[in-house]
Amino acid sequence: MKNLYHIALFVLTISFATSCGNDDDVISNDDDGGQVGNVITKSGILTTNETWTADNIYVLSGKVVVDDGVTLTINKGTIIKGAEGQGSLASALIVDQGGTLLAEGTETEPIIFTSVLDNIQAGQTQGTNLTIANSGLWGGLIVLGRAPISVSGDVETAQIEGIPATDSFGQYGGNIPDDNSGILKYISIRHGGITIGSDNEINGLTLGGVGSGTVIDQIEVVANQDDAVEWFGGTVNVSNVVTYAQGDDGLDADQAWSGTLTNALVILGQDSGAALELDGPEGSAATEAGFTLQNITLIGGGTSLYADLRDGLLVNLNNVLAYGFSVDSTVKINGADSQTELTNDRIAFSNWEIVLPEGVTLPTIITGALPGDESKFLDNATAISGVGNATVGANTSVFSWTYAASVNAF
Repeated sequence: MKNLYHIALFVLTISFATSCGNDDDVISNDDDGGQVGNVITKSGILTTNETWTADNIYVLSGKVVVDDGVTLTINKGTIIKGAEGQGSLASALIVDQGGTLLAEGTETEPIIFTSVLDNIQAGQTQGTNLTIANSGLWGGLIVLGRAPISVSGDVETAQIEGIPATDSFGQYGGNIPDDNSGILKYISIRHGGITIGSDNEINGLTLGGVGSGTVIDQIEVVANQDDAVEWFGGTVNVSNVVTYAQGDDGLDADQAWSGTLTNALVILGQDSGAALELDGPEGSAATEAGFTLQNITLIGGGTSLYADLRDGLLVNLNNVLAYGFSVDSTVKINGADSQTELTNDRIAFSNWEIVLPEGVTLPTIITGALPGDESKFLDNATAISGVGNATVGANTSVFSWTYAASVNAF
């Protein structure tokens, strides 16, 4: 009954909306009649600075956009719920170019983005009615900056995936490598990735042209229908990431992202894609720096790939632990461009440790490499008998605050 009540409450709050960005305060009660805080519906483009606080629950009605020159501050412990709606009606929080998001949760009071169908209440860190089987219930969090990207035609900016070109916002990219979109810390993003068109879903966390002035640390994405975290170019460095049971890829990098990801745990579900789907530049610009993933743990599920390395990417993959994968899982050198970069040592492996499935040997893990180049992986990979023998991978002790930890997913 609680779930049905909050759906009805959401519909009621929408009916009172009078203009984009206006707040509608409604007192919500739990099943025992106790007050659990205000439900505040947000919609449209935010044109003045705002602060969202933990004593309220904020509902995103459609796309809520932090406009150029505007700062949205989200206090620790705040819960944000995305409304239902597909296509152009999909809900998401979008930080447009020039906008700033200051969202600093803590280990004990994280900021939580979830679905309006989630019965989580103010002051809680998780509800009771949704599981990792519930995905695609709303959109996600999209941050757009003015750092360089590499797209077809070498144009400076492009429209981000997940936002229709008909919308007045959604451009990303530029020529400001140290662009600053704000601070994101201790944030859990759950049950998102709704479809907006054929083969077009919203990622849990989308980073489009985000610059190195932005701070992103301690991010969790749970049960997203599409990729958990995806970079589209940019220079931002990211640390301490957990992805859990996404419908597509765990970590996805495109368009010559040139930052570093340090300390990440990718936990695949039975329907997940690759743990790592890493792409090269789509244009000739911004191709030389490459990017780095270091101190990474990959936990398999289904028949997922360890890594799909595509389109002539430039990457360093250092200190990686992988286990729980199937006999069909591989590190795939995908396409002639990637074969060339492996030959030229611009796809580089260092300190991989793998708990192999029964009957599998290391040479069968690497596929698609030109003859003789398999050694570039095999010389830097070791088969270990169990996770307890690992000397590389993520420091998972820092993820005790996450939903994934609460359900013993690792």
